[in-house]
Amino acid sequence: MTCKCENNCADQKEQELLKIIEKHKGKKGALIPVLHDAQDLYGYLPLQVQKIISEQMNIPLAEIYGVVTFYTQFSLHKKGKYQIRVCLGTACYVKGSGKIYEELKKELNLSGDGTTEDGLFSLESCRCIGACGLAPVIMINDDVYGELTPADIPEIIKKYRDRKQGQ
Repeated sequence: MTCKCENNCADQKEQELLKIIEKHKGKKGALIPVLHDAQDLYGYLPLQVQKIISEQMNIPLAEIYGVVTFYTQFSLHKKGKYQIRVCLGTACYVKGSGKIYEELKKELNLSGDGTTEDGLFSLESCRCIGACGLAPVIMINDDVYGELTPADIPEIIKKYRDRKQGQ
């Protein structure tokens, strides 16, 4: 559902962000909790949000950007409803996760890590999911899929597309 009050909604989110900052302001180590809460609010951490945090907390923007880009739980880009993480760690890669990643890119019409035009899927490569015994592994949100072959990918993606259509 698209919001018909984009500016008003943006203002409401900014007000919520200011409340988040105020709640944590002055506390030691407050930046990480503020970033987590801000990402929960916006779904990601766009530059404009980082600027507000910088100004309100009196922390240089470069420092905030450094934290956001250092920790993998933070994102600079909007994520899809279904976030797909492909393990490219050693165990998974040796068992073919590179081919799984290529098949996912093809299936989702992406050239690399990113989000599909419809906002349904995000694709992200990572170094370890922690399920090496099931290699090669992907995660879609909290669902783990292991012992995959490229031929498994179209059916898995179809399952999530069908959810969107209520099937």
